[in-house]
Amino acid sequence: MALILTIVGAATLLLLLMLWIMRGKGSGEMEQHRITAEALHELIDSNREVLIFDVRQPLDLLANAEIIPGAKRIPPKEVLAKPWLIPKDKESVVYCTCPSDKTSREVLHRALSLHFSRIKFLSGGLAAWKAKGYPVEQYAESFHLDTAT
Repeated sequence: MALILTIVGAATLLLLLMLWIMRGKGSGEMEQHRITAEALHELIDSNREVLIFDVRQPLDLLANAEIIPGAKRIPPKEVLAKPWLIPKDKESVVYCTCPSDKTSREVLHRALSLHFSRIKFLSGGLAAWKAKGYPVEQYAESFHLDTAT
């Protein structure tokens, strides 16, 4: 009986170790697709072509109707269902206002699973951009609050 418990315990520890290692690799991959507000601002100032996508939830946009100049808004539900809305062959940055960049990371994860390689997420989202004093503009286009789950 003690031998069986030892084997089960060792197998459990091995499984947990493997899961921890795999999680770390996934996290590292996500971090290499991260861009800071400063780096994005420099990229824009250098006149390099970069597409910026606001993927905030509708309620977040309602609470704060500002957007990074030149950004295109795509509802997260829509871009997760149709990732080709973000061109695969162009430098792109997605941002949101979620804690830990949750929505941006979900969009990025979906894009990476489809072998997009030129996409990044803005670390800290719109708040990080604004904290640096970078410009924002009012989002004036109409949108609907998709509150259905």
